Amino acid sequence: MSVEFNHTIIHARDNRASAEFLAHVLGLEVGTEWGPFVPVATSNGVTLDFASVPAESITLQHYAFLVTDEEFDGVFARIREAGIEFWADPHGKQPGEINHNHGGRGVYFMDPAGHGMEVISAPYGSHTNDEPAS
Repeated sequence: MSVEFNHTIIHARDNRASAEFLAHVLGLEVGTEWGPFVPVATSNGVTLDFASVPAESITLQHYAFLVTDEEFDGVFARIREAGIEFWADPHGKQPGEINHNHGGRGVYFMDPAGHGMEVISAPYGSHTNDEPAS
């Protein structure tokens, strides 16, 4: 059996603003609006469909993106150029830093709806002498 993750819906206060924010940071394109959704597709074919909902209906989630080292450089540069607050850890205790977990680099930041975003250049568990995944 072949099962692949295809898409997910991400609740936002403003679907277009959240889609454009993430697409810019990751160096991706915003797709054509379809019904209530503004999509952003990743290179592995997964689509993030942003939908506007009332702010009180948003349950904060965490989304992690695996990129190459070269792509990480671009993502991190765009985060810094845009003045986006970032951390080396998911709890925000290491502001203005990135991590070097799992033999790569990682950074955490928030999207406009308050979702936790993570960008990593090495998958969890890819290096044997690292801290546990968070």
